[in-house]
Amino acid sequence: MTFREAYKIGTEELAAAGIEEASLDAWYLLEYVTGISRAVFLADSGKQMEDTAKGMYLEVVRHRAERIPLQHITGVQEFMGLEFQVNRHVLIPRQDTEILVETALEELSRQFQEFRNKKVLEERVRILDMCTGSGCILLSTLFYAREEAGRYGLSAGQKSEAVITGLGVDVSEDALCVARQNGENLGIETEWQESDLFTRVEGNYDMILSNPPYIPSDVIETLQPEVREHDPKLALDGKEDGLYFYRRITEEGRQYLNPGGYLIFEIGSDQGKIVSAYMRECGYTQVTIKKDLAGLDRVVSGVYDIRQ
Repeated sequence: MTFREAYKIGTEELAAAGIEEASLDAWYLLEYVTGISRAVFLADSGKQMEDTAKGMYLEVVRHRAERIPLQHITGVQEFMGLEFQVNRHVLIPRQDTEILVETALEELSRQFQEFRNKKVLEERVRILDMCTGSGCILLSTLFYAREEAGRYGLSAGQKSEAVITGLGVDVSEDALCVARQNGENLGIETEWQESDLFTRVEGNYDMILSNPPYIPSDVIETLQPEVREHDPKLALDGKEDGLYFYRRITEEGRQYLNPGGYLIFEIGSDQGKIVSAYMRECGYTQVTIKKDLAGLDRVVSGVYDIRQ
């Protein structure tokens, strides 16, 4: 079997199984198994595959046809230009979630500018990532924020890790094992804590980030098989109305935010108005909604100042 023939078989099998991006997934699986690049494939797709590679490729195609997520087969997903390990214990990082990280980085950059202007180079920023899962939100925020701190000269004479620190919290120890491994793989120092929301959280933070479970319980069974059968239900189920965790984190988070601290949520596309209204009711100001690339509400942020 040639590479071209294998790719054709993979595409056809996935299309027959109802995979929306059959040709793309067939290619990713071919690349995963053989390591072949696009350039090599285009130049020499008639080359024969080794028997071992052929067998592995047909096997992973069968797994994908059974609606096992592509990322669970390959074990990785790119997020914010970084590679994260994923498995059945964590949600697969999505491009929409990058908007949450970008929002956090915009605010952190503003704070770093203020630190430099005021010449308070000993200032520290602490971030709490609630419901951290794979750790992709916290780790990518720390990665790019520490680079930004260095550009502002805030890491001069000290580790950039000391300028901005983070804590990732999750109720699932299995998820935290994935997050810890991702931190080690990326060389990003941070802390992790198993906790049911704030139960075992200590200290105060300048920013709380969260992509909590927000799918109403009775909607989960209507989701794609890749999600309802393979994503951890703990990371999906937002209770009866999908808003349970937004209410708790918004209310309880006030005790853990420093004056002027930020709370930034990812939300479902129909939850922007209600989550932002609830944040205002709880005393948050500067509440804003950001949209994703499809024009749908995706992130809500606000500031809580206990001095009000």
